[in-house]
Amino acid sequence: QVHLVESGGGWVQPGGSLRLSCAASVTIFNLATMGWYRQPPGKQRELVATIRAENTIYADSVKGRFTISRDNAKKTVYLQMNSLKPEDTAVYYCNYRPILSQVDYWGQGTQVTVSS
Repeated sequence: QVHLVESGGGWVQPGGSLRLSCAASVTIFNLATMGWYRQPPGKQRELVATIRAENTIYADSVKGRFTISRDNAKKTVYLQMNSLKPEDTAVYYCNYRPILSQVDYWGQGTQVTVSS
């Protein structure tokens, strides 16, 4: 059974920073692809960043501002978000995809609001 719990969302002013965490209750974590996706108000869910081993992929809109990382010992993935903009406002979801699988598992989401 897979259980993902996000934390760290909230309200921040433009230019501020937040750090999201996702704790995964899974059997195999270190070989899985972990990711962060977001769904802005009235829009579809979109990729923010993924990490597999030490390989990372970022959406163009967050490159240079966001950093994804993982702690395999803690089975936790992080998203450090700096220089936040109002357009980063969204519900952020943690994603877990086991190795050799096309099945995606999702957390419940955490709200990030960037406004003055």
